[in-house]
Amino acid sequence: MRFLSYFIFSFLIIAGGYAKGVSKVLHSPDNSISFSAYVDNGSLKYQVSYKEKPVILESCLGIDGWKDRIEIERIDSASVNKKWHPVYGERAVVLDCYKEYTYILRTKGRGDRLALIVRAYNSGIGFRYKYLHGSYLRITEEYTSFVVPENTYCWFAPFAQAEHKRMLIKDWPGEAERPLTLQLENGLYASLAEAEMVNYSRTKFIVRKGESNVIRCKMYDPVEDIAPFETPWRVIMVAEHPKDLINNNDLILNLNPECQIANTDWIKPGRIIRSVSLTTDGAKKVIDFAAKRGLNYIHFDSGWYGSEVSKDSDPRKSDVDPQRCPVNDLDIPEVVRYAKSKGVGVWVYVNQRALSAHLDEILPLYESWGIAGIKFGFVHVGSFRWTTWLHDAVKKCAEHHLMVDIHDEYRPTGFSRTYPNLLTQEGVRGNEEFPDGVNNTTLPFTRFLCGAADATICYFHRKELKPGLAKNPNARALLNTACHQMALSVINYSPLQFLYWYDTPEDVTDEPELFFFDNLPTTWDDSKTLDGAIGEYITMARKKDGVWYVGCITNNEARKLEVSLDFLEDGKKYELTMFTDGGEKIKTRTHVAINTKKVTNKTNIKLSLLPRGGVAMIIKELEK
Repeated sequence: MRFLSYFIFSFLIIAGGYAKGVSKVLHSPDNSISFSAYVDNGSLKYQVSYKEKPVILESCLGIDGWKDRIEIERIDSASVNKKWHPVYGERAVVLDCYKEYTYILRTKGRGDRLALIVRAYNSGIGFRYKYLHGSYLRITEEYTSFVVPENTYCWFAPFAQAEHKRMLIKDWPGEAERPLTLQLENGLYASLAEAEMVNYSRTKFIVRKGESNVIRCKMYDPVEDIAPFETPWRVIMVAEHPKDLINNNDLILNLNPECQIANTDWIKPGRIIRSVSLTTDGAKKVIDFAAKRGLNYIHFDSGWYGSEVSKDSDPRKSDVDPQRCPVNDLDIPEVVRYAKSKGVGVWVYVNQRALSAHLDEILPLYESWGIAGIKFGFVHVGSFRWTTWLHDAVKKCAEHHLMVDIHDEYRPTGFSRTYPNLLTQEGVRGNEEFPDGVNNTTLPFTRFLCGAADATICYFHRKELKPGLAKNPNARALLNTACHQMALSVINYSPLQFLYWYDTPEDVTDEPELFFFDNLPTTWDDSKTLDGAIGEYITMARKKDGVWYVGCITNNEARKLEVSLDFLEDGKKYELTMFTDGGEKIKTRTHVAINTKKVTNKTNIKLSLLPRGGVAMIIKELEK
């Protein structure tokens, strides 16, 4: 199999097409990545390299109606080099710099045209198809494939909330979810993802029998629309070190349209706690706790408007599910009024069954109540119909100044840039599943590459802290240490960050380390992954308003690490507050040790992490 790394553009056909096998090579702005598209025996093929090392070998391009007899009519070129400022994010400024080719394709005997749009960034490739002419279309199959070098490993997950397993491509047990992170035999890392998937059918990856290194796309169901029509972006992220996949994850956002909300002042990320009690008095106690601990919101989960599995449940009124709470006195408007007096906002849960039946009625109603946001539950994420419905629902929420958190299998593709009222989403194996350290040190390099995840930080849900858990041998509890959970709140990006997920105000006894959560930002001015190995450990540093927060976790093994503070400004002095798992010698319930020291950007911090442990840090500049 030949690999075309640097083909010279030549051999123009008089009729306007390109000769067989001839390509104009698209290079990234720094020339590290090359993309070659060409026609071979009437089929459109492509290859991708990084610094002349193969990433994607000769692979197929094409989509329904465009599989063979293809000719390249012309290639249009463009380039962009700009910066933009997100409403919120992992960085205050995002660089959007790429070179673009648009391949105008034709087939013999047809008058219509198809465009293949390709963008080359320093961090990867994005490409999509565009049906150019205004006719009805029905897409049943996408022929895009990704042929990777032999002996390529991946981190396989069959669905968004599943556990990731490292394995060879040829050993897949079934369909693979995106993003799909790869470890190539040549030392490179890559991740196959998608962007702007808002009106299309979900595609997963498959490997057919006998094709040990050929990754193909499998659509959930057909897509029906009218041209002009653009497919989602297919994305190939590339890096020499896994940490740089994370550091360059802006690629997904860059492939989405800019913000479509004129006034975004009402969109306010923050920290949130669930109100387990579905009573008015119970909710007020949670609000008091939130105000005391600096939390921005409380959340009513399922059951506040009746049983979520019943079609008779009506989200237009409070009607508490008796299975959740026998007392039916929840007054949502009164709770919102009380919360507002304390500087706290209120979110409510509504599942798709109720949303699809009552969406246009509840949105103005919730706006009149003063509700801050809605958590969508049990959404359907596969079909063309429901994918389109879901993103239209987020747009409608924006019209009524309602923020959104989408739960269950939905995983992002950058829509939060276009409609930033979509703060976060699940689509992740979070703390509700009580995952181990391997899971938590894998997710930043896999699921979190495509965007924020509501992974529901837990803290006190341990058998040594809750007598009820200790008495129940079948009870599930946290597997990781206190400082592992603290570090996760920095590592796991979510503009709406749930804290104390399985906890109540009564579980908290003013542990001294909780000031870390009290002041924790959920959006950032800068983010840097300092080091990490997939499934082993990760160290992340994030900055907000001049203050750095650092999280470091290990998998299920004890680990010694050294963290360089060279990301700090040269010539300045700082105070480091460090939170570590201190063991029995620390005479608090949680055994968290808190230590402070003066540091500079020349300081190296040596860490000894417990199995499933972690370290959290706050670094502030000292006043002169």
